[in-house]
Amino acid sequence: MSSINSVTMTGRLTRDPELRTTTTGKQVVGFGIAVEKRFKPQDPNEKDADFFNVTAWNQTAEFVANYASKGRMIGVQGRLQTRKYTNKDGVEVNTFEIVADNVVLLDRPRDDAGGQPAAVGAPAASTEPAEVSEGDYDPFGEE
Repeated sequence: MSSINSVTMTGRLTRDPELRTTTTGKQVVGFGIAVEKRFKPQDPNEKDADFFNVTAWNQTAEFVANYASKGRMIGVQGRLQTRKYTNKDGVEVNTFEIVADNVVLLDRPRDDAGGQPAAVGAPAASTEPAEVSEGDYDPFGEE
C-alpha cells in the first residue's frame, strides 16, 4: 500500500516571504500563513487561526518572492514535512512545515499610493516554467 502526503490550504501571509539561495544555487523561500479555523473558539484566549510555516523551491520560490507579501490571501498545495534540529539552548525540537509545490495568489495586490489594485503578474506558480509576463493575465480583470 502506498502512502499519501498531500496538503491544500488557503490563508493569509503572516510575514513577507524571505528568498534565499542555497550553496548549490537553488532558490528557496520561507513564509508563514494563517488559516482561519472553521469554528470560532469558545475560549476568548484561543486564536481564531492556525499558523503554518511554508517552504517553496525554484520557480515557485521566485514567484512567491516577487508577487506575495504580508496580508495577501494565498492558496498552497504541497506536502507536510517534519524536521528535527537542536536549538541554541541544546534542546531537540521537532518542527512541521508545508513544502509547497503550487502557490496561487487569491486576491489583488493593493497600490498604497493611489488605492487602486495593481496588476497581477502571474496566476500561479508551479514546477513548470511560466510563459506569462507581467500584465498578460489578470484573473480578476473585467471582460
